[in-house]
Amino acid sequence: MNYLPEKVAKYLSKYSLPNWELENTGISKINSIIVIPAISEYQNIRYLLESLSKNDNKYFSSTLIIFVINNSLSSNEEVKKDNRKSIDLIRSIMFKEENDEFTKKIISSGLRLALVDAASKGKELPDKDCGVGLARKIGMDLALTAFDYSTQNKKLIISLDADCKVQNNYINSIIDCFYEKNFPAAVVKFEHHISENETAAAIICYEIFLRYYTLGLKLANSPFAFQIVSSTMVFDLDTYIKVEGMNKRKAAEDFYFLEKIAKRSEIEEINSTTVYPSSRSSWRVPFGTGRSVQRFIDKVQNEYLLYDPESFLVLKNWLKVFNNPEKLSAKEYLSTSENIHPGLYKFLIDNKFEYSWNKIMNNSKSESQLVRQKIDWFDGFRTLKLIHYLRDKAFPLINMFDALDSILSYFNYSPGVKRKQNEIPRKDAQIIYLNILRELT
Repeated sequence: MNYLPEKVAKYLSKYSLPNWELENTGISKINSIIVIPAISEYQNIRYLLESLSKNDNKYFSSTLIIFVINNSLSSNEEVKKDNRKSIDLIRSIMFKEENDEFTKKIISSGLRLALVDAASKGKELPDKDCGVGLARKIGMDLALTAFDYSTQNKKLIISLDADCKVQNNYINSIIDCFYEKNFPAAVVKFEHHISENETAAAIICYEIFLRYYTLGLKLANSPFAFQIVSSTMVFDLDTYIKVEGMNKRKAAEDFYFLEKIAKRSEIEEINSTTVYPSSRSSWRVPFGTGRSVQRFIDKVQNEYLLYDPESFLVLKNWLKVFNNPEKLSAKEYLSTSENIHPGLYKFLIDNKFEYSWNKIMNNSKSESQLVRQKIDWFDGFRTLKLIHYLRDKAFPLINMFDALDSILSYFNYSPGVKRKQNEIPRKDAQIIYLNILRELT
């Protein structure tokens, strides 16, 4: 193990998990680490390595790719068999065993790989916590042991998923952005691949949903207006330690992790490169891309619905008051909220705003503490809860493209698509909407 600075050793002693280790072939001089959890992803790991190998090798010698191959004790034999193949593949590349043309190509590219075996007998993830959050945390915590702390270079943790592909400037763009602009954290531009099969309509619909919510938060000037996709997260060592590391959630681990970062630091955007997440249906998490695609295919519900933009205008007006430097009493905030919208007022009452605000005022000894307490209380999760509350009590979901036409007008965009109200346009028109959202978010 490398020499560990006191802050790293302190974090690991308090938060890391002792049951797994990093397999490597002599790691040294590492400043950037890509962490990739994988379960039953043998073929996709090959595709991803092929994609990464096409990057310029400028930073290959100082970048490590950690695969966390994982399953639970109760995972089925097919999953375990696939994971064994993945482990064998990664080890063969690590130990420079040129078993075939593929391994020869990856080895010759100079990519540096390491492995966390959380799949073999005795090393499986516990059934209770088994999931992508735990796998990601294990990899990220072990990444802290692999950095070269003898240099002053920024230490970066890059989150990626095994079923992604990346643009051929991916590694260089991320590292250059962090070095040149001193980012604490960022999200990388992403685009789902839109194929010609049955998933095309589903993935267009899902990506519109994701980007529309972010655009709504941008309209409202929310501090949480950033894309939440696990394969796009990048952050430096100090940020990771500051927020006490990754959580162990089985799903939405990226939402809660980025929310914690946003409460303490700016989350920037890297638009000079692109991650291409998979658009497949999937059983791996209880919600997210894969489940949404499958739900669309199964026609479980009408997917062409979005929040009414009026909800985001209510949020905008509330944040304008709440985030203003002028300090009001709890009763004044509540009175103002009722003038903005009765639904907002009722939401604040239900969330015990008066009690919380009085407590915040008593505990805040400075302006900076007050600002932090505000963002801690009205955080990304409570923001989402307000939008859902307004959906249920005041502004029901509306046709996806009616919502898009409305919200885009606030940004002076017009898709130029001729359609009637409540109409779902053809695929090519939907892609026009999606491309505008990609530009704005």
